[in-house]
Amino acid sequence: MKVTYHGQACFILEHDGHKIIIDPFLSGNDKAVIGPDEVDVSYVLLTHGHADHVLDAEPIARKNNATIIAPNELAGYYASKGLTVHPLGIGGKHDFPFGSVKVTLAFHGSGIETENGLVYVGPPVGFLITMGGKTIYHAGDTGLFGDMKTVIGDLHNIDVALLPIGDNFTMGPEDALVAAEWTGAKTVIPMHYNTFPLIAQDGDQFARDLEAKGIHGIALKIGETAEF
Repeated sequence: MKVTYHGQACFILEHDGHKIIIDPFLSGNDKAVIGPDEVDVSYVLLTHGHADHVLDAEPIARKNNATIIAPNELAGYYASKGLTVHPLGIGGKHDFPFGSVKVTLAFHGSGIETENGLVYVGPPVGFLITMGGKTIYHAGDTGLFGDMKTVIGDLHNIDVALLPIGDNFTMGPEDALVAAEWTGAKTVIPMHYNTFPLIAQDGDQFARDLEAKGIHGIALKIGETAEF
């Protein structure tokens, strides 16, 4: 299975001809190396409604006739635009052609700015994704919380955890190190940092701090791929 980082919380996962994208924020990120018109996927996964996670969801879904997988209210927002969606609730799991998706808690906010003001689109979430025999935990935007250990880590065999480290809006590196230990992930990849100055962090230092705790850490550069 291949995991490619595209900045902020955006990743493309692929295995055996299946490709999915999580939280596409490309056209609004001047550090991105591809645009939404270059994305070829069958599914678009969204953790919550903030622009730096959903900005390119609609154009990517329309171009590819892709299904949007998202929390129920957020899925309903895109269904109202005529897009194909699959809604999920926290704790819910569903099998798809590429594998499965289970929804976890995340502690953050979720709303979409429209011409009529802010629209609430349900709770923020994380995802436990199985693909190619591997389990990937995309934490979404979140702070540290105890279920990362007791529900997410203890009950699942996580191969790769994608954890935010930017601080200010999400966990910072110190809390993310605790999250890495609690999830028991074999490999941890930092995300949601360095997109703009307020969330500037040293991803390479975070990876070294992980290694000091006996956890394999990879600070992927934007556009870089890791295989598992």
